[in-house]
Amino acid sequence: MSEKYKAYEDGAPYYITLTLVEWIPLFTIPEFASIVVASLKYCVINKGLMIFGYCIMPSHVHLIVQSKKNPLGSTIRDLKKYTSSQIEVNLKSDAKYKDHLNTFQNKATEIKRNKYIKVWLDGYHPEIIYSNQFFFQKLNYIHNNPVAAGLVAKPEDFYYSSARNYAGLDAPLDIIFESQQLTRF
Repeated sequence: MSEKYKAYEDGAPYYITLTLVEWIPLFTIPEFASIVVASLKYCVINKGLMIFGYCIMPSHVHLIVQSKKNPLGSTIRDLKKYTSSQIEVNLKSDAKYKDHLNTFQNKATEIKRNKYIKVWLDGYHPEIIYSNQFFFQKLNYIHNNPVAAGLVAKPEDFYYSSARNYAGLDAPLDIIFESQQLTRF
């Protein structure tokens, strides 16, 4: 993985993206999106992850996060490892997901590490949040991603997005509103 795309500044907020291999639209299935939601909730409670914005798209996840308790890279590594194992369990439990399971297993054979399944692409492409303007640029991008993809008409209509939090609607994850605790700039 490139040294360019690592979270070097401990405790700083970052915009990150996690992408499924071959951009498989697995998260259109609520049972798989809920794995990501549950894992993020765990990271908030147990690893000190702070979420300022999120969107779980069909094939990838956008986050604006900060971790003051643990290095962000370690938290994301653990999140990807755990969600991979849970996704694998769910894929194996239902024959209708056989093609997805085969794709993830085949991807594992392409890497040197001893792996049985590869769900996520390597890395998470962190970009440090260096100003309020950059924060809102990324937050607007995240919130408008489902609209641009033709999934919904308005950002807050997409259930797996913090646009719902900002609109005061029911949402799967709690967030920290930018003005409350985002520190860096």
